[in-house]
Amino acid sequence: MNLSTGIIFCFLILGVRSQGWGTFLREAGQGAKDMWRAYKDMKEANYKGADKYFHARGNYDAAQRGPGGVWAAEVISNARETIQGITDPLLKGMTRDEVQKDSKADQLANEWGRSGKDPNHFRPEGLPDKY
Repeated sequence: MNLSTGIIFCFLILGVRSQGWGTFLREAGQGAKDMWRAYKDMKEANYKGADKYFHARGNYDAAQRGPGGVWAAEVISNARETIQGITDPLLKGMTRDEVQKDSKADQLANEWGRSGKDPNHFRPEGLPDKY
């Protein structure tokens, strides 16, 4: 078991023990919906430079649900970055260094939001208020 899997497993067990499976799973489901909503908004906005804001916002909204939301946001964020590490060089023509740099910046925004910090820190000027 690698370190990240171990950490996620421990976090899952600790989160569930403190509140019960039903609550944890409900929070995780709600957090997953928050992440999906942020992704849909990012695609709809199609606004250059807004990627990190939507990363932070999705993670922030999910984390507000509780430990289940934090867990869902972390799992979804890590999966998304792993998949992009494979697809971005193929579909966007990015180099490995570019992919790693972008992934590191995305993960910073993800962690920022999950920690409860204001996602507007990453909000680009001119992004419509509806987002």
